[in-house]
Amino acid sequence: MTIRIRKATAEDAPAIARLIDASVRRLSEGYYTPEEIERSLDRVFGVDSRLIADGTYYVAEEDGVIVGCGGWGRRATLYGGDQAERNHAELDPATDAAKIRAFYVAPTHSRQGIARRLLEVCEDAARESGFRRAELAATLPGVPLYSATGYAGGEEVATDLGDGYELRCVRMTKMLR
Repeated sequence: MTIRIRKATAEDAPAIARLIDASVRRLSEGYYTPEEIERSLDRVFGVDSRLIADGTYYVAEEDGVIVGCGGWGRRATLYGGDQAERNHAELDPATDAAKIRAFYVAPTHSRQGIARRLLEVCEDAARESGFRRAELAATLPGVPLYSATGYAGGEEVATDLGDGYELRCVRMTKMLR
């Protein structure tokens, strides 16, 4: 498996959207109910065109096919695609944490180190931009990856999905060395 990582472009958005859909539907099984998965795809998870425009979103390709994606943000939004609530305020690298955002891997390529490689690229880029720490809201299936790569925390963050459903995530942080 030869994986190439590059910055995402606006032209990648349809492929990223398909990847997000497949990843959330399959890799969230057992962590969230089917209703939570469907509602989260409608209200939370999706392409974040701001990350792409900012040049802080990356895709992992195998033979020209996008099999993973993830990014980091220099803006206050912690998680969510274009359809979710946004906060485009720019962060101060001297005092704020970079936001690690929107990591998805194709179910056929999960547990092969793709998310870890994307995470390293994002952390390096955030560090080069002056950020000394990073934070994220990990989905429940993502917590083991982030814990294994040095993120800590445990404060639960819940997004209202309507009709009594919530998307539970865990806020985690890491010092960037």
